[in-house]
Amino acid sequence: MNIEVLVVPGCPNEEPAADVLRRALDDIGLRDIGFATRVVTGQEEAERIGFTGSPTILVDGRDPFAESGRVPGLACRVYRTPDGLAGTPGADQLRRVLKAAAELDC
Repeated sequence: MNIEVLVVPGCPNEEPAADVLRRALDDIGLRDIGFATRVVTGQEEAERIGFTGSPTILVDGRDPFAESGRVPGLACRVYRTPDGLAGTPGADQLRRVLKAAAELDC
């Protein structure tokens, strides 16, 4: 499984996203799976990769939280979670996504 966290420079949710991602991986027994963080610095790059806000978590090159109609750009991202809008996906949401991806890798 290949996981990337895409962020804009100085994103205040970079560390919280990395923390919730690490906990979710650990919780489902994927402690050996790492992830990379990549900084998106320009609008052209954001458009080329379909980056719709910081932080974006890609799992095997796919944004599992993508919402249709979102325009690529250098901006903060808001996630819809069971507890309301947040700067990162919820831990349960991430666990479900990661479990599904792990099953596909088998």
